[in-house]
Amino acid sequence: MSNKNQYVVIMAGGVGSRFWPFSRTNRPKQFLDILGSGYSLLQMTYERFKSVCPPENVYIVTNEAYAGQVKEQLPAIGEEQLLTEPHRRNTAPCIAYACFKIASQNPDAQIIVTPSDHAIFKEAEFLATVDTALKAVKDSDKLVTIGITPSRPDTGYGYIQYLDKDSDNPVKRVKTFTEKPHRELAMKFLESGDFVWNAGIFIWNAKGITKAFADYLPEMAETFSEISGAYYTLDERRIVDEAYATCRNISIDYGIMEKSDNVFVVLGDFGWSDLGSWNSLHALREKDDTHNNVLDANALVYDSKDCMIVSHNNDRLIIVEGLESYLVADYEDVVLICNKNNEKKFREFVNDVKEKKGEHLL
Repeated sequence: MSNKNQYVVIMAGGVGSRFWPFSRTNRPKQFLDILGSGYSLLQMTYERFKSVCPPENVYIVTNEAYAGQVKEQLPAIGEEQLLTEPHRRNTAPCIAYACFKIASQNPDAQIIVTPSDHAIFKEAEFLATVDTALKAVKDSDKLVTIGITPSRPDTGYGYIQYLDKDSDNPVKRVKTFTEKPHRELAMKFLESGDFVWNAGIFIWNAKGITKAFADYLPEMAETFSEISGAYYTLDERRIVDEAYATCRNISIDYGIMEKSDNVFVVLGDFGWSDLGSWNSLHALREKDDTHNNVLDANALVYDSKDCMIVSHNNDRLIIVEGLESYLVADYEDVVLICNKNNEKKFREFVNDVKEKKGEHLL
């Protein structure tokens, strides 16, 4: 399956605020061993694509503050493969930088763009799905995303409505994107059977994605095409830093995927989770008879159900009684006790801590 025209771009610049206080600004969740596998999520993502392309065709895009951690965890990554962002501008500039750089070297490239912090438990099925998408974009400007059959009306995911439901063609045209709907709408999506979760994994060729940027985000396309002479030179970082100052803060979903009429989806069933929250991790972990999960904690639990207790301090005993659907997270200098289902609250917690208690706690 490995092909010199195939590339992988791993986005590794997020702060993972919904996993606070385990995920911190100086060491976010992609650099952590969330699953207890002995490998960080970033390392697992890198290993997952070893059969897809040559090692020199794997690019990591991250905030410049995390460059050292990427090098520490992925020592095989060369300087030209490590793309650092001076500012967080969401996924559109991140993807534009990587894809325009790759296109300047290989205009025939087929590019997979993936987050660094997702869990995939059926890797053979995943790679087969990716292969289907790569074949679809080899000689076509299609923009392909991977869709996951939803198991619940989750409001934390984007939803994709697709056509050709009864067709045998695994590459199906996308009708609509809906980003993080409210619960009632998410329930209607599930009932219709026409919607899948957006896994946030994209596959396209260099010509197709650069044309899409030119069509829908022309200023960004101009920015990254104008500096093409600096890619793979000693001036790249300085010039890219200057370019980022002009970029809008916008996601690839809003900027291109929702606007284009050339978007397709390949359905996948490979044990996927975006690990976007404590609740999603709880769903993956083994639970006891009362649906509680104790992760690395010295804890006693009484008359509680559907709870997650997490601690990295085995010298401290945690006693939990009378709770339902709660998270108890004890990490370094923060203890967090809250309803684990209310994911939107985590951003409020982080913002309030920053404003009232100090950034050192983040």
